[in-house]
Amino acid sequence: MLSVIDNGAPAPCPAPFNLAEHVLAAGRATPDRIALVILRSGGAERWSYGRLSDAVLGVAGGLLDRGLKPGDRLLLRLGNGVGFPLAFLGAIAAGIVPVPTPAGLTAPEVARVVALTRPAMIVAGPGIALPDPSAVPVLAEADLRGFEGGPRAGWAMGDPDRLAYVVMTSGTSGTARAVAHAHRVVWARRMMHQGWQGLGATDRLFHAGALNWTYTLGAGLLDPWAVGATAMVLADGTGIAQIPLLLKRHQVSIFAAVPGVYRKILSENPALSLPDIRHGLSAGEKLSPALRAAWRAATGTDLHEAFGMSEVSTFLSSSPTRPAPEGATGYAQPGRRIAVLGEDGAPVERGMQGVLSVHRDDPGLFLGFLDGETIMPPQGDWFQTGDIVTMADDGAVESLGRSDDMLNAGGFRVSPGEIEAVMNAHPGVTASAAVELTVRPDVTVIALAYSGAADTGALEVHARANLAPYKQPRLYLALETLPVTANGKINRRALREEWKVTI
Repeated sequence: MLSVIDNGAPAPCPAPFNLAEHVLAAGRATPDRIALVILRSGGAERWSYGRLSDAVLGVAGGLLDRGLKPGDRLLLRLGNGVGFPLAFLGAIAAGIVPVPTPAGLTAPEVARVVALTRPAMIVAGPGIALPDPSAVPVLAEADLRGFEGGPRAGWAMGDPDRLAYVVMTSGTSGTARAVAHAHRVVWARRMMHQGWQGLGATDRLFHAGALNWTYTLGAGLLDPWAVGATAMVLADGTGIAQIPLLLKRHQVSIFAAVPGVYRKILSENPALSLPDIRHGLSAGEKLSPALRAAWRAATGTDLHEAFGMSEVSTFLSSSPTRPAPEGATGYAQPGRRIAVLGEDGAPVERGMQGVLSVHRDDPGLFLGFLDGETIMPPQGDWFQTGDIVTMADDGAVESLGRSDDMLNAGGFRVSPGEIEAVMNAHPGVTASAAVELTVRPDVTVIALAYSGAADTGALEVHARANLAPYKQPRLYLALETLPVTANGKINRRALREEWKVTI
């Protein structure tokens, strides 16, 4: 039997369509219901659906009044506050294209994003890095918030295949890439409401991630709002240690996080009394069977893992109605068509290793990579994720790792080339190689091997100035020369083996 799953075509996306209008439609039927709760250790900020919808259209009107036009790009430099969803949905409501970026990016990193995406304006929160000097007009978050009560724009309806928003990802070549998504991507997410999340209108879903990340943006905001549920997020400065208390105090029914957050919570709370939790959601990095078992033992509920990436919304998952077997990620969601492809691009037999791929007709697949004004669409009938997997006879998929050298940093995929390009610019470095190292069971960090006269302290300072925190190496190893393969490429496997002697 070949490693192909065809779960049928989803219902076509309606037209005309607007992502923001669709996301808030269910909530507008219950305007007094709480849509958003921003959680802090000392309190919470609550927004009803009526207030949220009015504010989104007010922001849309304000952006248009500032001279932005449909199709213009708006770079978001915002933290975990209500300003982020207002800017994101307000821009889309007006036909403007938001470009969310991690708040921790450094000024040089933001400058590279600006060069690639060519925004007409940047909206920025206080203290968040901007290009210096900036040739792009900057709108302060406080001024954006002033649009909430202003004249409201109408919904900019149109072709569901048109550009809606852009997110950034690390390219395997070492340069950041801009991933262009259509309005229809949110329509595709309906298949994961039951195929992964078990999500309904009465749920209170709490996501522990940063709002600018696609996992949090999708599963933490867009999905609960699309069904009229309550979304909860952590305010800036609220630590992981506060999460168990917040889960109980706010009667959270579904919790979502990366495995590292679950691991941290369980290391300090081997038993958790969470009477309202039905299950947890995990994505961003592989969920180990041991961590899933520890959560079950601590809470009496299950963890459901999902696979997705910046280029395609989550399409493979465990779910409450079809839990994944031990060690497997899960099954193709209803309406999805996936395959495991061999080196010849053809599906392999079940049980054989290959590259996990999703069919190009999936409505959650990106439009292509944006470069200035050009969008380069994916090629071929299948989009290959780069993840090596096997498919069991019953369709369960087990992840075996990456086919390239991409690193995983707290759920973010990072190219080693991106880190190396920055670190090689230090005058005391002649060559460097970034690798992912296992330092404890289920715990990995980014490490940098290098040659040259620089010391660790100087490299740490250089990394902090030029790399977002999640990209910065946590370990450094000075070598006279870096090991290479017979073809002259860096031998990352040899580096990982050599590092085992030092840690």
